[in-house]
Amino acid sequence: MDGRRVVLLGAILLVGCDTRAEGRTTAAPDPAAVASAPTVAPTPAAAAATAASAAELDPSRGTEIGAVYEAFLTPHQEGDEEENTPATTPKQFRSSTPSQSRAAREAAGHRAHGQVRFTNDFSRAFVDVKIEGIDPKTINMFHIHCGRPGILGPILVDFAHATDLPSNLADGVFSVEIRNEHLTKTVEHAHGLIGAFTSGCVIPSPSLGSVAPVKVSTVAGMAQLARDGELYFNLHTTGQTYFGDIRGQIHPAAPR
Repeated sequence: MDGRRVVLLGAILLVGCDTRAEGRTTAAPDPAAVASAPTVAPTPAAAAATAASAAELDPSRGTEIGAVYEAFLTPHQEGDEEENTPATTPKQFRSSTPSQSRAAREAAGHRAHGQVRFTNDFSRAFVDVKIEGIDPKTINMFHIHCGRPGILGPILVDFAHATDLPSNLADGVFSVEIRNEHLTKTVEHAHGLIGAFTSGCVIPSPSLGSVAPVKVSTVAGMAQLARDGELYFNLHTTGQTYFGDIRGQIHPAAPR
């Protein structure tokens, strides 16, 4: 190899090294260029989306119906037969006419379909129940209790505090509006042995306002119990006063 070829090959290698080095080098940004860079404005589509979200905010919609729950009441959801009523049960909660077994009541067509509709602001709950197979004249109590399936839980809503039961139930279709004061009335009537049944439902979380368990006193608290699957209807009759005639666990309404 002559001298000229050696010089030429060396020059090519040096150029290649310089090129690779330049590929690995990152130049520092020019502060003046960064300062003068234009600010990117939101696109018209993004601005329109933000405006649409703000337009959807409407406090007046609080009175509209939001969450809806329902229950199908049957004798077989009752925890036990009336003949097994505890001996310590107060007279007010004991049957005063002959009782029927759960199977006999089912055969007689004892059933109901109930619905609870909450307003978005939880100021009210609207309750509607259609009852079949039961003589309305035999109904002596109607409640919403708190408790899981099979549990005989305390009363959260005593409908007798919100409406006249006999007249409301006369045609077999029951409708009532529940507000906060109807929940507090139940707890206010909790005295003596009856208090064990009407003591209200406890909120399962601590409160800064009381060292004792706090009772549910708002429709919002009632809605929380419904979301947790902790509420059920219980319709009582003169022959099925302790456990009740038909019962239905309250759950989110099925899509129609």
